[in-house]
Amino acid sequence: MTRRHLLETIAAGLTGAVEAPISLEAAQHVHNAAEQEKRASGRYTPKFLNEHEYRTVQRLAELIVPADDVSGSAVDAGAPEFIDLLCSGSQELGDIYSGGLLWLDSLMLRRYANTFLDATPKQQTGIMDELGAAARSKDAPGELAPGLRFFDWVLKMTVDAFYTSPIGIKDIGFQGNGVKSEYIVPAEAIEYALKRSPLWKS
Repeated sequence: MTRRHLLETIAAGLTGAVEAPISLEAAQHVHNAAEQEKRASGRYTPKFLNEHEYRTVQRLAELIVPADDVSGSAVDAGAPEFIDLLCSGSQELGDIYSGGLLWLDSLMLRRYANTFLDATPKQQTGIMDELGAAARSKDAPGELAPGLRFFDWVLKMTVDAFYTSPIGIKDIGFQGNGVKSEYIVPAEAIEYALKRSPLWKS
């Protein structure tokens, strides 16, 4: 199976009618593909997202799982590359991100006359706080409702990317999955990641 077909298969599992958790093996294929390119060319070149979209995903990942005294951030763990590679394997997933990022910039332009990237850190974390609260509420404000699906995906995939990376695995002390074919990010790890994030408030 080619790398392209492998990415398509993994992405299809994520966006299928019954969403399946990504296995550690599958996730590591994605991380390894990004690392191979960085070793070969010295940098990762986005495969699906344009430069502005990719930089926005980098900033979102940095906000969702920031670095702390224990480990690096989701950017250090390769979450933006992970997301972009999976988007390149699924038009549906790609549309979720392209549409969601466009929606996010449109919202920020209406509110602050700046894109998400050009907004101040306070404005960036403020809108993420609002989206986090709206995602936990049954009555999401109409202005935010169109972005909640995108927010759910970027939150989930950033945390998954972090905790299936070498940095994240070390962070939770995972020692290997033996003969198990799937590794599901523990709920405790997800809760820990979200508590680290300045956007997540109970």
